[in-house]
Amino acid sequence: MRSGCRDADTILHFRCALELAYGFIGADMTMFDVKMTAQNKTAGNCTTRTARQTTLKDSIRIEGIGVHSGNPSSIVLHPAKSGSGITFLRKSDGDAMDQLIPAHVDNVGDTRLCTVLGNPEELYVATVEHLLAALRGMSVDNVLVEIDAAEVPVMDGSSRPFVDAIREVGTTRQSAPRRYIRVLREVNASHGQAHAVLRPHDGTRFDVEIDFESPAIGRQRFIADLTPEVFAKDISRARTFGFLAEAKQLRAMGLAQGSSFDNSVVIDDDRVLNEGGLRYEDEFVRHKLLDAIGDLALAGSQLLGEYKSVCGGHKLNSMILEALFADPRNWCYEDAASAEDQPMFSAPVGAPVGLEAASQPVAAAKA
Repeated sequence: MRSGCRDADTILHFRCALELAYGFIGADMTMFDVKMTAQNKTAGNCTTRTARQTTLKDSIRIEGIGVHSGNPSSIVLHPAKSGSGITFLRKSDGDAMDQLIPAHVDNVGDTRLCTVLGNPEELYVATVEHLLAALRGMSVDNVLVEIDAAEVPVMDGSSRPFVDAIREVGTTRQSAPRRYIRVLREVNASHGQAHAVLRPHDGTRFDVEIDFESPAIGRQRFIADLTPEVFAKDISRARTFGFLAEAKQLRAMGLAQGSSFDNSVVIDDDRVLNEGGLRYEDEFVRHKLLDAIGDLALAGSQLLGEYKSVCGGHKLNSMILEALFADPRNWCYEDAASAEDQPMFSAPVGAPVGLEAASQPVAAAKA
């Protein structure tokens, strides 16, 4: 009898300075593709790749509530200059100064119920993973996220509302080449029953497996080569999920105050309680993959590597980045050139995998 795997994060889960530092900019052309073939400017043992950095064409305001606090939350995604990456501007509630918090693993303050950036005892931003997944999944490199509360709005529990907002305003290529982080050596991380490996790969691949005792979930695996098309179609709509009994316990602790059937898949033993059922047959593992994309965006640049996790969660995702950056021999920066425009992938991969054939190559997803 399998024991299953679970972790806590599966539960219902200054103005002038900104102008100088982040340079709100205009648009020149849209871009949702990823490119390759270039000259690596950092390490001779990295292969070449082409792409230019991207940002938003205009600012986007998104409003909702925090899944744990239940309090209103508003974010504004601003275009940002090349090389600035993704940064949160946490607006102060009182007399304290506003705080800039770069979206980087070095700034992770907690991973128990969600991914928290900043000091949980001071100004921080919680539940950043769904927004980060949308930005990374849609190949948006540079954004300033202005937020007036402690949590990113949970929206419908997935990344889809953020993807829709990004598509509505559009993205723009910038003049600077994209900077990738190429994985050079395999690194591993373990946490209880969970384990993960990040290994060299010419592309960005996620291989996520979960195993729950509940027959409503069971054992699921999903592999995806990350492209905006695959993310939007096969991953972005997967919602966060949790168990009814645990939701009641969390609410008694003052958590999950904003969780509901509108933003979570709720499970009671062997059945899904949501009236509309699931968005994907294997929505649970797809949401775990979505979380992994968001958490690994905290590398600071798009990874060129394959990430495989079994029974993982936010803590394990953070641990694998710590393992990667623990030794400079594990990775290198790879700056793209902008001379050519060749697609990274001839066919996007995004498909559930039969566990009995886990060693077989992944088939390209059907249109």
